[in-house]
Amino acid sequence: MSAFAPALLDPTAAIPPGLSDARGGPADRRFAVYRNNVVVSLTEAMATGFPVILKLVGDEFFRAMAGVFVRSHPPESPVLARYGAAFPEFLETFAPVAHLPYLADVGRLEFALREAYHAADAAPVAPDALADPRVMDAHLRFAPATRLVASPYPIHAIWRANSEAGAPPAKGGAETVLVSRPDWDPWPRAIAPASARFIQALLAGRPFGAALESAGDEIDLAATLTLLLDTKSIIAIEVPG
Repeated sequence: MSAFAPALLDPTAAIPPGLSDARGGPADRRFAVYRNNVVVSLTEAMATGFPVILKLVGDEFFRAMAGVFVRSHPPESPVLARYGAAFPEFLETFAPVAHLPYLADVGRLEFALREAYHAADAAPVAPDALADPRVMDAHLRFAPATRLVASPYPIHAIWRANSEAGAPPAKGGAETVLVSRPDWDPWPRAIAPASARFIQALLAGRPFGAALESAGDEIDLAATLTLLLDTKSIIAIEVPG
C-alpha cells in the first residue's frame, strides 16, 4: 500500500494494486472518485486558509493554482489548519503569478494569522512589569501567537483592502507586520521599521538593551512598548538574578 498515498495526488498514476470493489472487481472508478474528493478537500482547505490570495487572483484561478500546489505538496500532518505552510514559497516560483511579486508575502501574512489563531494561550505580564530597573539586561518572552512578517511590499495595506469593509486601497512600500492575539482573534498591525528591528531582536533572544541598540535612535520606545503590552504579546520578563 506504499503506492496508495502518492497515487491519490497524481492523476497519471496507476490505481494501486490490491484494491477491489464490493464485488471483488477492479476499484478503478471508486478510487478515481476518492482521488478527486481528496484533491477537492485540500483545495477547499487552501481557499479557506488563504482568503485574501483567493480574492486577489479570483476563485477559478486560485482553485486551479491550488490544485497544482496540492498535487506537489501532500499534507505532512492530519491537522488541516497547518496545511499550506509551503504555499508562499510555491508562489515565488509559480510562473503564472510572476507579475504579482507581493503575493508570496501576503501568503506569509495569512499563514501567520492562521498560526496565531491556533497558538497556545498565554497570560501576559502586568503593565508595570517593565518598570524593573534591571530591564535593560532582561530577556523578554513572547506569547506563542506572536509573529513578525516583513516584506518590501505593503502587505498589511493589501490585506486590509481585501479583508475589511471600507478599508482604503492598498498603497505604499515596504511594511513589517506584527501579528498578535490579544483576545480571541489574531490582530495584524503594521509597525515602524525601528520598532520591527527592536521586536525582531527580542524575538531572536537578545536582551532588552541590545535590542534597543539595534533599533536605532529613531525608535519610539514608549509607543512600541505600549503596543506590545496592549496586544498582550509579552508573557515574561526574565531579569538577571
